[in-house]
Parts: sequence; structure tokens; C-alpha cells
Amino acid sequence: MARYLLRRFAQAVITVFAVISLAFLLGRLTGSPAASMLPETASAADIAALDHELGFDKPPLTQYLDYLLGILSGDFGDSYQQTGTSSMSLVLRRLPASLQLGVAGFAIGLALAFAVVLAIHLSGRWSLRGVALGVGAARLAVPDFLFGLLLVLVFSVTLGWLPSLAGADPLAIVMPAVTIATAQFVVYSRLLDNSLIAESAQDYVRTAYARGERRSSVLMREVLPNALLPVLTISGITLGTLLGGLVIVENVFAWPGLGQLMLDAVFNRDFPVVQSGLVVIATIFVVVNFGIDVLYGVIDPRARVR
Repeated sequence: MARYLLRRFAQAVITVFAVISLAFLLGRLTGSPAASMLPETASAADIAALDHELGFDKPPLTQYLDYLLGILSGDFGDSYQQTGTSSMSLVLRRLPASLQLGVAGFAIGLALAFAVVLAIHLSGRWSLRGVALGVGAARLAVPDFLFGLLLVLVFSVTLGWLPSLAGADPLAIVMPAVTIATAQFVVYSRLLDNSLIAESAQDYVRTAYARGERRSSVLMREVLPNALLPVLTISGITLGTLLGGLVIVENVFAWPGLGQLMLDAVFNRDFPVVQSGLVVIATIFVVVNFGIDVLYGVIDPRARVR
């Protein structure tokens, strides 16, 4: 188990380092931000002076080493748009709102998928599968921004039940969370349903029925634990990438999260904020998937030898 964990940890460190390097490279490929920060009337000398102040006139390798040393020392650089404000502090200030929304949508979608699929398999009413998967497919065909706008039109504008924009009202999270959860439901319901069907055809399930065990007992105690492994894998990937995919939902509902901050930073070429955001998202992705790997190894000892 120790070797398995060490191998997964090394992979996590390499992943974070690769994202950090990619963030630096992408920032430099778009050119210097000095021209976009200064007014159109700025002269070439003004742009060169700001480039010198920001360090963009140094050789690329020197810039890269300075960037890595800054990260190792906890200095991610100040925002270009908000002078004197640490880029990482801006990211961490917005992170709780994104985590709240992302985790809520993920948990609701996963719980809904488990409830529906288990109800289908426990009841044996296979016609419900077609209805559930059909509704899920229809939801997946609607883009998140359009689905969110439809929710606003119905529940905020027409019925007046829910606030359309983020604010002090705790109910403001309902519609963005539902937008995320319904999309998550489609993925997990299909995956869990297929996994349960595949496991139910195994010999150990037939043996359990031959012993006279009840359907519900076999499903919950023997089939479900084995069927969870693919769901765990996908849930780790989905949860890890969810923060980076909240940009559209956050903008539809004016949710004050990391997605809005990152989008504004990209438009304004605020490289330190973009880089800090990418580092945070990559770290969360790696931590979540490392936790899933550990859990996977605990549930299935065969995974430890790979």
C-alpha cells in the first residue's frame, strides 16, 4: 500500500508542476500585457518601461526560474489590474464561493443518480430506466447557459420563487446548483446503471441468488460495492475539473466565484491571476484524485499492484 501511495503522490506532484509550467508558457505566448494595460496613446517607450517593471524584458528562462522561485516562496505575483494586491489572495477570496457551488451541484447530482438508479434496480421496473435516461439525455442536450436562463425565466421572472442573481439570500444557490446537478445526474446515472447491469451478470451474483438471498440484499451488499469503482473514478475526475467548468454557470447567475475572476483576468491579460487560478484548480484536481486513488486502493486491493 505504501508503494502504491508513493507512486500516486509522485504522479500528483508531476501533474501540478506540468500545470504550473503550462500556465507560464501560455501567459508568455500571448505577448506582453503592457500594451493592453496602457492607454492607446501610450508610446513605445512607455510600453517598454512597463515591460521592464513587470520583468517581461528578461530572457524567457530567467522569467521562468523567477516564476518557479516565487511560487516556492509563496509569492505568486501581484495582479496587474489591482496594483499591490496579491493575485493568489484574489483567487483564494473567490474560491469558497466556487467550492460551495461546485460541491453542492456535484453532491445533488450524484445523490439523485443513486436514488433513481437504485430505485429502478430494486423495483425491477425497467421501463423507468428509459424514462430516466431519456429525461437525462434531453437535459444534456440543452447547454448549461440556456438551461440556467430557462430556470431564471420560470422560477424567478414568472413565479418569483427564487432570486435570479447571487446575493445575501441563501436561496440564490438553488438554481445554479440545480443547473450543475442535472448535468452531473446524466453522467452518473448512465455509468452506475451500466455498471450494475454488468455486475449483476457475474457468477457471484447467481451464486448469491442460489443461496436464497433476497434481491435487495444482493444488490446493496454485493453488487453495489463492486459497481461503485467506475463511478468513483469518474467522480474524482468530474469533481476535480468542476471548478474550471463553472465559468458559464457563474456568469449566468452572477455568482461571485473563481470562474468570473478567471474570465475577467483572461480578458484583461492579468497573467498572475490566471496563473494563480490555474495552480489552485490543478492542486484541487490532484488532491481530489489522489484521495480517490487511495479510496480505490482500499476498496479494490488489485489496484495497488498497477
